[in-house]
Amino acid sequence: MKQILVIEDDRLISSLVTFKLKKEGYNITVATNGKEGINLFNTVSPDLLITDVLVPREDGVEIIDYVKEKKPDCPVIVLSTEGDKEDFVKEALNSGASDHMAKPFHPNELASRVRNLMRN
Repeated sequence: MKQILVIEDDRLISSLVTFKLKKEGYNITVATNGKEGINLFNTVSPDLLITDVLVPREDGVEIIDYVKEKKPDCPVIVLSTEGDKEDFVKEALNSGASDHMAKPFHPNELASRVRNLMRN
């Protein structure tokens, strides 16, 4: 079973993502801040990472840089709210993020994007 690490400080969003992706057959591990996320990344070695671009204790770009150094082939989906600075999203994509989704998003769309990235 494929392992996904979700780094998201908004509990409602992380619960929604976890519920949907577990129904799709994935193992999900959740971190609520960047430092915890990096520690879990080393422990669970996920097949895919979903991270908010702005999380406490390491931002999404720092997380992506770390992930791409340790496991370059790990796909990363970056989540952002409309109020997040566009520069953060652009920097995340330039750091190696595979995809970007703006909040709010439909869980079915996220599941489709995850499936597509897991196939590649």
